[in-house]
Amino acid sequence: MKGTAFLMPKVLLQGPGSLEMLGKEIQRIGCKKALLVTDKIMEKSGYVGKLTAILDNATVGYVIFDGVAGEPEDRFIYEGLEVYKKENCDFLIALGGGSPIDTAKAVGILATNGGKITEYMGADKVSKPTPPVVAIATTAGTGSEVTRFTIITDTENDVKMLIGSPFVMPDIAVADPILTLTVPPKVTAATGLDAFCHAIEAYVSKKATPMTDKVSLAAIELISQNLRKAWCNGDDLEARSNMMLASTLAGMSFNNSSVTLIHGMSRPIGANFHLAHGISNAVLLPTWAEFTYLAVPEKFAKVAEAMGENVEGLPVLDAALVAVDAIRRLCEDVEVPSISEMGVKKEDFEKVLEKMAHDAVVSGSPANNPRSVDEKQIVELYRKAF
Repeated sequence: MKGTAFLMPKVLLQGPGSLEMLGKEIQRIGCKKALLVTDKIMEKSGYVGKLTAILDNATVGYVIFDGVAGEPEDRFIYEGLEVYKKENCDFLIALGGGSPIDTAKAVGILATNGGKITEYMGADKVSKPTPPVVAIATTAGTGSEVTRFTIITDTENDVKMLIGSPFVMPDIAVADPILTLTVPPKVTAATGLDAFCHAIEAYVSKKATPMTDKVSLAAIELISQNLRKAWCNGDDLEARSNMMLASTLAGMSFNNSSVTLIHGMSRPIGANFHLAHGISNAVLLPTWAEFTYLAVPEKFAKVAEAMGENVEGLPVLDAALVAVDAIRRLCEDVEVPSISEMGVKKEDFEKVLEKMAHDAVVSGSPANNPRSVDEKQIVELYRKAF
């Protein structure tokens, strides 16, 4: 064993009604005017109005940038940065799922570091702190509100860039499950399984620590117990609260450990076929589990226990296989489609398989997988998941 660091936001507001606590926390950091990064769905849902009322009450200025549409792309970053500078903002607030949060983080990078966002792809290339960032999650899945990562699509090269730095960590994170009550079932499934991927990948990663192991298993247990409930009944506040807690825990875990092969493979799918990040992960999860369990059967056996499976008396490999089956059932129960069922044509998929496998390896995440993998194996895993 050796010493490890555990990074997280300075302030985490968590639980039903925690958004109402935000005004005082913003006053404490002493900022005057925010660029509020969001999307038009948040406007229509009334959540932007709810947030701006809190800011008005706290006498905090703001300008709204709602130009985030779909997955976070580099063009949104430059558009948001222009508004940030023009309006003399001194901090950022992100309201939404992973897309507005990742966009706000990237705007913050350029606001203080300059240049183009493509210059920061990879780890620890951000040399200066961003302006303060407040991240308000409205889905229980991405965990971006508590991580030092942002994922931005380079539209010129069809590459989803992973950018990581302690300077990218939000100063204040808000995980209020009340904001997830309007999330539809398909998004609930995709984001919930995204959180599951964060948790299990962090747990089996080569970079896992005793702290991340504990946090990961807690998230896996909560998701296994509550995702089906939240998917079946979106108004179930207890299930929603447990899913939001699980998402936050999973985000904290992979923020301090790492993701592995699933995320390495999912980013190219999203970049090439414009599929949302959560569902790109979910479609790969069962295939990944079947490929990976042999490398760390003891950990997969623990996953089975966390998922509520009875593995008492089973040999470790058999117990690990129980986890693989439980993962597949969870995906089936919340109706995760295959890649082909999402409208991706086989001939189009085959054309980019080698490029996607290469991009997956270059991202670095597959190197953290407990079972080593090369580009040829990744191509076959893509075909299996198709």
